[in-house]
Amino acid sequence: MRLDGVGRRYGRRGPWVLRGVDLRVPAGALVRVEGANGGGKSTLLRLLAGIDLPSAGRVADRPARTAYVPERFPAALPLTALGYLTHLGRVQGLRGAEARRRAGEWLERFGAGESARTPLDELSKGGGQKVAVAQAFLAEPELLVLDEAWTGLDMGARAELDAAVAERLAAGGAVVFVDHDPRRLADVPYAAYRAGGGRVVARPAGGAPAVVVEAVGPAGARVPGDLPGAPLCEELPGGGCRLTVPAAYSDALLRVLLGARPGWHIRGVRPLPYAREEDPAP
Repeated sequence: MRLDGVGRRYGRRGPWVLRGVDLRVPAGALVRVEGANGGGKSTLLRLLAGIDLPSAGRVADRPARTAYVPERFPAALPLTALGYLTHLGRVQGLRGAEARRRAGEWLERFGAGESARTPLDELSKGGGQKVAVAQAFLAEPELLVLDEAWTGLDMGARAELDAAVAERLAAGGAVVFVDHDPRRLADVPYAAYRAGGGRVVARPAGGAPAVVVEAVGPAGARVPGDLPGAPLCEELPGGGCRLTVPAAYSDALLRVLLGARPGWHIRGVRPLPYAREEDPAP
């Protein structure tokens, strides 16, 4: 899926939380979003998941099966944990018996099987979070959006969530996530972006430099879809684009651009130094 020139503000005269965001999320990509509180991380995730609509620009090619775990789970619903998950499974296209079966399996997997018949408003914070996470996996989503989904989970449930994310990636699904632990999923190759100051910029993963590629395509050509590393794409005056991608994906990105038919001309390649969290956006 992709975001083209996307902006979001709340209210017609409100300040722009995000503006001019161009982002690609290829199938099978793991994308980490970082930034200070209030920088727009959750807004970006809500746009990706389709919970919010953009105030400007457009979101295209969102997978039909998209699942979202919010930062805060709305527990005040007159349903049991199992009843809630079964209902959501049916909303997501599962038949009743299949929805109930999968609901029970995911509750067991995250260590909440004993809470199946507990009303949502009687669950502990951790129990509610397990339900919130379980609902995201019911229908094998093609896009999984996780906003601090690990917060409130015990160690066992966190490990299961790590494993479930890896399974989605292996099946070709894309995962976009926010988490305060810098070690979260660090052993899986990922693209990293930072939200702040109304912008979303690529940042290096694991402290390695990112790479900026300036490329010019044939007249009227669009940037190829599903580029390696989900690069941030900025149009350049006079044609062409600037692609910022984590260094681990730079060679693959260049191969795709040079191998395209008709091919793209690479105008320049340069490293982007690592930016610490407190640094201003480049």
